[in-house]
Amino acid sequence: MKNIKLLICLLLFSIISVISIYSSTFLLSDNYKFIYIKQIIWYLIGFIIIFLLYKSKKEFFYKYDLILYIVGNLLLLLVLFLGTSTNGSKAWFLIPGIGSFQPSEFMKIILIIVLSKQLENHKKLKQTFKNELIIILKCFILTLIPAFLTFLEPDTGNVIIYFVILITMLFVFGIRFRWFVVAFLIIGILLSTFLYIYFYQKKIFISIFGSNFFYRMDRIIDWKNKEGMQLTNALASTGTSYLKGHGIGKIPLYFPESQNDFISSVIFSTFGYIFSVLFILITAVFDILLITIGFKQKDLNKWLISGIISVILFQQIQNIGMNIGLLPITGVTLPFISYGGSSLISYMILIGLIINTNKKKT
Repeated sequence: MKNIKLLICLLLFSIISVISIYSSTFLLSDNYKFIYIKQIIWYLIGFIIIFLLYKSKKEFFYKYDLILYIVGNLLLLLVLFLGTSTNGSKAWFLIPGIGSFQPSEFMKIILIIVLSKQLENHKKLKQTFKNELIIILKCFILTLIPAFLTFLEPDTGNVIIYFVILITMLFVFGIRFRWFVVAFLIIGILLSTFLYIYFYQKKIFISIFGSNFFYRMDRIIDWKNKEGMQLTNALASTGTSYLKGHGIGKIPLYFPESQNDFISSVIFSTFGYIFSVLFILITAVFDILLITIGFKQKDLNKWLISGIISVILFQQIQNIGMNIGLLPITGVTLPFISYGGSSLISYMILIGLIINTNKKKT
């Protein structure tokens, strides 16, 4: 029954996504005029993938985990040399006649599967300092490699997501709390050093991290100061939408990436406060369904679903939060709603994996 409810939520998401993307096209150039049709096609492909994953055997996902991991990292490496540059990021392969392919989106799926397998292999070992340190280091290294390659693109959003996956899965696995305290202390020291260099040693910062990353830091500072045309116009459009919204294709102010990173602002501005609350409720129901399914799973499936839930919840909170000025702008899309074939298909695969693990309980 929960699987059917998940599919109903996905169907509602697909309708909201297509209408919102269509509304965003009025802010974009003619090159983006028919992207809502592409989104319909990607959704149809996504539902087919969910059906195929539902029919697949569970063991299939883990049998070739290391091969998938190697291929995923090779694609992340190749895209740095052969990829197409868009908005300063070299994160996509351009496939003639089809569109673009973003390896970092699918690396999230691979990382969740690989970490799940590692945790499953480790679960029977005694919980000692040495054994915990070994599994933490293994999982950290497995996460660090794709994170470094993705950082070079640069794609800050997915780098953050990789580590959200790692921390969530280790927590659900049952790693003792002291390890998280140590990790956050180390992160705090490194972050303080990083911020000191950024604010007080700008030349050194640029020589180490490059001007591209300096610009990305500026976006975060823009958020802190509530500055920047993108955020300012998005907030203004949302703030003036009132109960019923401006209407489809009638968003009053232009803001970049309205079809992707700022699709939440498109929804709020187009449909108004009443529908926005309804959309949040549908999203909450969807998330609760995922969490209840996760609680009923054990071992391998439990680690897998915890990683999937962490991706979806983090991206929802981050995207909506940055659209209303509560969180920094990191280029994170809204799951199932933002435009993009790689993004949407990767989420549909994740839901297909969850439905597969839950099919005996429907």
